[in-house]
Amino acid sequence: MVEAVLPNDANALGNMLGGRVMHLIDIAGALAAHRHSMSHVVTASVDSLDFRSPIRVGEFIILKSSVNRAFRTSMEVGVKVFSENILTGERKHTSSAYLTYVAIDLDGQPHPVPPLVPETEDDRRRYGEAGERRRLRLATRHKGLLPQP
Repeated sequence: MVEAVLPNDANALGNMLGGRVMHLIDIAGALAAHRHSMSHVVTASVDSLDFRSPIRVGEFIILKSSVNRAFRTSMEVGVKVFSENILTGERKHTSSAYLTYVAIDLDGQPHPVPPLVPETEDDRRRYGEAGERRRLRLATRHKGLLPQP
């Protein structure tokens, strides 16, 4: 996804609002999850999100998303965010996030998603790391530190 950052997307300093970045991260992640599952999806969780550098009015925001791993009814999607200076072409990595989406049927009930078959070494690395993050998410949730859906 690519969008131009306009003044209505920014704070008084001319930097893109963090909430707007989060909104676009959720959309980019959902697009990857929709395409993999070929169904409607809902956002179940977002891992921590850090803003490494600002995105300025007049720049492009570029979001790259990919499904890292599919579980029974859920998928972990990674989203990387970049800013791009439209005059110089310089790109900066501004944030990254891991989101979990659940595929739902027309009645709003979770339903199974197709497996993800990692093809490249990078795919296999992301697949393995997604499994470890899921294990930590579930362990944290089961300790009562996060509310259960």
